[in-house]
Amino acid sequence: MDPHLLRTYVAVARLASFSAAARELGYTQSAVSQHIAALEQDLGAPLLTRRPVAVTAVGERLLEHAEPLLLRLDAARADVVRMAGAPEPGLTLAVSSTAFVPRVLAALPPAGVTLRVLSRDEVPTAVATGGADLGLVDGLAAPSDPLRLPDVAPLTTHGVAEEPVCVLLPRTHPLAARDALRLGDLVDSRWVDAPGAALPLSQLRAAHGGEGFRPSLRYEGTDVRCLVALAAAGHGLALLPRTATAGVPDAVAVPLLDPRVVHRTELVHGASLRGAAAAMADKLLERH
Repeated sequence: MDPHLLRTYVAVARLASFSAAARELGYTQSAVSQHIAALEQDLGAPLLTRRPVAVTAVGERLLEHAEPLLLRLDAARADVVRMAGAPEPGLTLAVSSTAFVPRVLAALPPAGVTLRVLSRDEVPTAVATGGADLGLVDGLAAPSDPLRLPDVAPLTTHGVAEEPVCVLLPRTHPLAARDALRLGDLVDSRWVDAPGAALPLSQLRAAHGGEGFRPSLRYEGTDVRCLVALAAAGHGLALLPRTATAGVPDAVAVPLLDPRVVHRTELVHGASLRGAAAAMADKLLERH
């Protein structure tokens, strides 16, 4: 199966338009149509309807295979290019928004760094496909347990930090005077659903058996300060690493006692590290 044809098909299916896919890929619309026809002939099945453009049942099944395959191809190319070429000056670091723990900040080079703040699932992809030299991703885990990261390519991971987690509540909240909280006490509370700025509600549900933790508001940004302001104003609770809750006015950070989980940050990188990426990785991993 020709990966060029497959890439064209994924673009058409995602955009639901032959002309839009042609513009995105830099082809003529006629070339895109020829790619799709050639792929359908190769597979012996229609993948798309034409008016309107929609994916068939067979096409849906192909998409399930196509996107991981193309990602692996991009990852393989990026890995070989990194190994064969001279290291680029500077460092591009992909991070999830709450991965900026003190250990990470202390390890940043004094100059030449580009930071890309991405979702947790996007960080490994950026590293695998050459969009970043290193990645830092975070999440909830049992103490010393690794995070469950998406399997996008052969990547190396190292735990670099663990710290307690806290529930952020407005000072007027009935539970704000507690010394500690159990997750079971908070199943029916109002939460801010902020997957890009807080520990995701899906992880809370998984830690508690899969139910509860209904959102009252969804925040789709990555600015932790905005999330803190929303929680302090009473728009919902948020679960954050302890360092992200320090000195928050009008809010109280209460440690989570049960279940026993931590905020874990992991370094993600490819097979070979050189230059500034290798230096930062060494600094992050020393004495850890």
